[in-house]
Amino acid sequence: MLLEESLRKYRMGMALLAICVGAAYWPVGERLVTQWYIDPNYSHGFFVPLIACWFLYRDWEGVKACPVEPSLSGLAVMLAATVMLVMGFLSTEYFTMRFSFVVMLAGVVLYLFGRNVFGRMRMPILYLLLMIPIPYIVYDAAAFPLKLLVANASVSALKLVGMTVVREGNIIMFPNLVLEVADACSGLRSLMTLVTLSVTGAFLVLRRPLMRIVLVAAAVPFAVITNMARVIVTGILAEKVSPELAEGVFHEMAGLGVFIMALVLTGMLAFILRRLEVRDAA
Repeated sequence: MLLEESLRKYRMGMALLAICVGAAYWPVGERLVTQWYIDPNYSHGFFVPLIACWFLYRDWEGVKACPVEPSLSGLAVMLAATVMLVMGFLSTEYFTMRFSFVVMLAGVVLYLFGRNVFGRMRMPILYLLLMIPIPYIVYDAAAFPLKLLVANASVSALKLVGMTVVREGNIIMFPNLVLEVADACSGLRSLMTLVTLSVTGAFLVLRRPLMRIVLVAAAVPFAVITNMARVIVTGILAEKVSPELAEGVFHEMAGLGVFIMALVLTGMLAFILRRLEVRDAA
């Protein structure tokens, strides 16, 4: 039996299962959407489920033609997801509860439809992991070294152009001005969205796994380099023109400009990698 026939034949049972899973994860999803709304680090989360659905739709002709061979291993995966959900709930650990939803989805597909269907749906399912905010303890552990890196490199660049500047931790001191390299300037905020877009572009444009890895990995240096440029330009303008340029609307616009710059770099790298793929295939 093909997936298309299975969906038609067992639609009532599958609808009932979807309602049960939806009810179990409703509170988790509600908090997740709230965090997307209030936390600018993860506002891209709204688009991740839509893009995952589009990936599935794009391959739907192949997916629905897959033979259905239910696998009991899916039950073990569903059980693991349930344990994760309960443990996360008891410890009030949202990342574990949210992660368990993706595991549960994989388990349901594996149990009902088997390995062939799961293999074709694997990419859209795993893509959903990008909608899950990382734990704050991990975020803080990554943000602080990035802030120091950006501050240190920015001070070195400012000294090269003749600016008088001193650094203490993530604080940059000019003769008449003090700047703090905050979380937003560390590159981590733009990195979250940039990685999501890089993964999307990698699977849309590129074919080889190595090329995809290169494009996604490049998001890290691109985010750091562009934010360094933001700090350097802000420091020069604030010291030479007006301290008001280090805050307010200009500061926010600089953040947007930096993100656009990182997107352009990512697009250029994707173009180059695609050209290399075409050349090697010729």
